[in-house]
Amino acid sequence: MRRDVLRIGNYELTSRFFIGTGLFPNPYVQMEAIKASGAQVLTFAIRRINLESTEDDSILQHLQNEPYIYLPNTSGARTADEAVRIARLARASGLSDWIKVEISANERTLLPDPIETLRATEILVKEGFTVLPYISDDPIICKRLEEAGAAAVMPGAAPIGTGLGILNPYNLGLIVEEAQVPIIVDAGLGSVSDVAQAMELGVSGVLMNTPVAKATDPVGMAQAMRMGIEAGRLAYLSGRIDKKRYASASSGFDEYKLK
Repeated sequence: MRRDVLRIGNYELTSRFFIGTGLFPNPYVQMEAIKASGAQVLTFAIRRINLESTEDDSILQHLQNEPYIYLPNTSGARTADEAVRIARLARASGLSDWIKVEISANERTLLPDPIETLRATEILVKEGFTVLPYISDDPIICKRLEEAGAAAVMPGAAPIGTGLGILNPYNLGLIVEEAQVPIIVDAGLGSVSDVAQAMELGVSGVLMNTPVAKATDPVGMAQAMRMGIEAGRLAYLSGRIDKKRYASASSGFDEYKLK
């Protein structure tokens, strides 16, 4: 068995499932789902955290004494300046020096602003943050973010929370081919088949929240998504057969000739 680890910043991860902490019906279900997911990296919006007393915050207090890596995000920011300010506050509070840059200028689509996202990434990388920017599935801007020093790039499969699945697998494939940093699919996935498809395209991991938290059984769905990610990754490493235009028998005709 090969040792298949994901390296981001100074960390080696064995789980390729990044999970969000919002939208769960209650803290108990939240924690059980996180455990079932096997995730090592948890993300949450800074605006939902009491930065003046993070140790007493209702979200974080359930995670105390657990070896999770926190990935705060700048959800709600509309400009690079806002995102940078949020990131600095998060680090100053002792939460993490990891930051997911998330800048949306349109409330209806919540699609990321590529110009402001690139600018925020450049600033935060220079300040020593481990930056994971959320961005659209555009191979060009993904490459620019990598060149700006992003530790990983997080293209969306579809708009946040839609559950539409991978709208453009061709673009995701191109992004993976060109990347020298991990590519984490973030946003828009809805089913186990979606995450398996993403992993088979060669992405390094998947981040999701809504498909798990809003499932009828969040704990069961977390486990199912974990299995889908693991299966898709193994399939990618194992190498699928080439697609052919015409049929090809698995057994030669000579095997059926009477002797």
